[in-house]
Amino acid sequence: MIFRFLTSGESHGKCLNAIIEGVPAGINIDINFINKELSRRQCGYGRGGRMKIESDKVKILSGIRHGLSIGSPICLEIENKDWINWQIPMSTEKVELSDENINIIKSKEIKNVRPGHADYSGVLKYNHVDVRNILERSSARETATRVAVGAIAKSILKEFNIECISFVTQIGEVFSNVEINPFDYIELIEKSELRTYSDDLCEKMKSEIIKAQTQGDTIGGSFKVVFKNVPVGLGSHVHWDRKLDGLLAQAIMSIPAVKSVEIGMGKSVASAFGSVVHDEIFIENGNYVRKTNNAGGIEGGMSNGEDIIISASMKAIPTMKKALNSVAIDRKEQVSAHFERSDTCAVPACSVVAEAMAAIVIADVFLEKFSHDSLFEMKQNFNNYIKQISLR
Repeated sequence: MIFRFLTSGESHGKCLNAIIEGVPAGINIDINFINKELSRRQCGYGRGGRMKIESDKVKILSGIRHGLSIGSPICLEIENKDWINWQIPMSTEKVELSDENINIIKSKEIKNVRPGHADYSGVLKYNHVDVRNILERSSARETATRVAVGAIAKSILKEFNIECISFVTQIGEVFSNVEINPFDYIELIEKSELRTYSDDLCEKMKSEIIKAQTQGDTIGGSFKVVFKNVPVGLGSHVHWDRKLDGLLAQAIMSIPAVKSVEIGMGKSVASAFGSVVHDEIFIENGNYVRKTNNAGGIEGGMSNGEDIIISASMKAIPTMKKALNSVAIDRKEQVSAHFERSDTCAVPACSVVAEAMAAIVIADVFLEKFSHDSLFEMKQNFNNYIKQISLR
């Protein structure tokens, strides 16, 4: 892996951090673009109270000079504005055990685990008694750093005219099977409260969210991420861990609450004949063309020049007002699950995180193919490769 990153930070800690390695020198890094990406993650009908507290802004601490990457590791920081209310219970240093401080700390302790979350497995694996030690890091708050890192990856890809978009296809029982080119609907999608291409579809989806809210419940859904202008040959057929579709599936599945990932036709291939599934190749005006894209832009673990199409489904968030039956981990008793401030629906936000994760993967295989020391060298290699394949 060339483009790699690590994140740190807790949901109610002082800040979130990311260190990114492998960004070539000479990439234009616009802090306003990163902040805009962070804002996109925080939007969407059905979000909870945390979005009213946080308005994420990134600080670039290293690796950038005068707006350009210099080839060294990039360090990003996102402040948690709610930290002011958590300085004692989430302190990284020992605190004075006065009666007041003990009461504050105990008020934030959690013993009741939430089904569907990392709580149960985490406290047993790491031998914790307070579930907060797991909850703070397993929270989807961590995805803010991924979106910031994804913005850096997108900045690399933009230098080569590679663009991406995500849009929501389903909330609860409301879904759309209409095939669209989302790049024709970018303005509508970005303005939509649920990242849909249709106002009518958005209103029907909002009704599903309202129904869940009324019942003290949560709701999931599905979305697509599409990349265009990806050149042929990213990824590899040689080893299992270099296949582009495998890398993308792992990256998207790593997002909290995502339970399935599909490329192109996805699970629909199971019911179709090969003559329907596979995308025939034609020659028009001396160029290779396809009239379908059921493969979703990937064949044999490599990009084939068509749009890369990824679909994913997100489960309903496991933290809900209508608490599920669970256990108190400290005394092994039946209780109701813990409830902490929660979204009713975060599918639009999840789609933005998925854009970031997919961009990170595609940027990495792009750097593997075209070098990664400098943008100048990359562009030389890229242009030579495009010229080479155009002669085939």
